[in-house]
Amino acid sequence: MERDLNDSLKTPASTHPARWWHALAEGRIQCDLCPRDCKLHAGQRGACFVRQNIAGAMVLTTYGRSSGFCIDPIEKKPLNHFYPGSSILSFGTAGCNLACKFCQNWDISKSKDMDRLLDTASPEGIAAAAAAYGAHAVAFTYNDPVIFAEYAIDTAVACRAKGIKTVAVTAGYIHPEPAREFFAVMDAANVDLKAFTDDFYFKLCGGHLQAVLDTLAYIHHETNCWLEITTLLIPGRNDSSSEIKALADWVARELGANVPLHFSAFHPDWKMSELPPTPPSTLTQARRIAMDAGLNYVYTGNVHDTEGGTTFCPQCQAALIERDWYNIRHYDLPSDGRCPHCATPIAGYFRRFGKPFGPRRVPVRLVRR
Repeated sequence: MERDLNDSLKTPASTHPARWWHALAEGRIQCDLCPRDCKLHAGQRGACFVRQNIAGAMVLTTYGRSSGFCIDPIEKKPLNHFYPGSSILSFGTAGCNLACKFCQNWDISKSKDMDRLLDTASPEGIAAAAAAYGAHAVAFTYNDPVIFAEYAIDTAVACRAKGIKTVAVTAGYIHPEPAREFFAVMDAANVDLKAFTDDFYFKLCGGHLQAVLDTLAYIHHETNCWLEITTLLIPGRNDSSSEIKALADWVARELGANVPLHFSAFHPDWKMSELPPTPPSTLTQARRIAMDAGLNYVYTGNVHDTEGGTTFCPQCQAALIERDWYNIRHYDLPSDGRCPHCATPIAGYFRRFGKPFGPRRVPVRLVRR
């Protein structure tokens, strides 16, 4: 497979002209990509580490470079209503524009070592690889694709030309103008809503809540990008019943009952290794609170919980897609997306279901070294 792909996997230069910035006085520039609004002297990098002032212009230093490629189940993104059971070619780069102390992928998102970026591929090469490996979609994940938006957008355009879907796994910390261009070419997104207080965002992530809420509302109301939301519940930090209810009430009120919401289990990592893992009972309680708030599709993640992983018909409560973590055990939903028992439309995108990809993760190399 690698030999067949070599011709299309051209190695582009890693430094690429960036967009969404403007010049300031005395050679400084300001990045206009995200709410951090980094102001950079010559040679200085932004908080994300991958956008840099070179000779008075902004460049993206990770264009065409990746920390690795894997074939994953779509459910791992997590997306439960976007072609369930299909496979997706996943990759990321390095860096992040938030500073989450609980980051689960800190070795990639917090990396300032460009030598970690082992794989190189052009946007066209990634699209060709996805098609060759039989992946239904390409995911920009592991670190936030917002910070490599130029590369992600070019790749999404190349994928669309081949009929390959694209998925952004993001924290949604982005200004409105680049958001319009970014999500215009994404077929689906899972946005990580870290918590529902600005205090949490400011102290534990180095950001602000409202910018993320604005992104969520924009995606759902102004684009054709399918949206799902994930909140990682951290013991004692964002898992109170009152906060979960406030979050669920906002989703129901501002986005509607049919946006899937995932509550995932935290495991100790990065700078919050002293905390305990999230008890499964906390996820179960959060799911119940969100369903009581009127949400039709609420899931638990990072745990074995068949009920919390199952897609139920909101009308007749039939179990339509039964999951255990990333494993689909039972599938009873036609490609038209209507419940076979009561004909209620199920929100999302579905197709004729065959053999699911399953829970495995398959690392792949796109170029021969």
